[in-house]
Amino acid sequence: MATITQKRHIKQAFLTANVRELEEALSAMSLGNAISLVISVCYSHDESVRTKAVQLFGRLMVRLASQDMEAVRSVMRRLMWSLNDESGGIGWGAPEAMAEAMALHQGVAQEYAHMLLSYVWHDGNYLEYLPLRQGALKGIARLACAWPALMKSLGAEERLREYAADEDDASRQAALKAIACLQNGI
Repeated sequence: MATITQKRHIKQAFLTANVRELEEALSAMSLGNAISLVISVCYSHDESVRTKAVQLFGRLMVRLASQDMEAVRSVMRRLMWSLNDESGGIGWGAPEAMAEAMALHQGVAQEYAHMLLSYVWHDGNYLEYLPLRQGALKGIARLACAWPALMKSLGAEERLREYAADEDDASRQAALKAIACLQNGI
């Protein structure tokens, strides 16, 4: 288990290190502890830090999936809980982190892509808070580019149409990117 000082050092490293260097820095920790630490960094308001954390989370989840899919499910449930109003928190970076894990591991995508899509459905688990919904849309775009056939089979294009004309630029751009990936199969 990492000490508080080690955790602070690693969190500080997110400001300057690249994802490969961060992964190396976490290699001394157990995979579960490393994932927990990275999830806490996903809450960062610094976009570049959050992006690195999301990318690193995906890599770590692939490693975890090769060892223990039930542990992967537990982590994914933790992220989904953070997006639930009853959790008492705000799941900053959670949709993007979930999507990155799914984009890098087809089995995880097959189990959870429908949940990510539900966060942008008005009749699903709709995220009312715009920054979280933007994260879900960015995550959906990531998945649509990684697994277009899967996302098509889940009706992603139909769910994204309303966002293609959204007045929020980030939402619109993410939806348009996802739709382009779905239509081009890339």
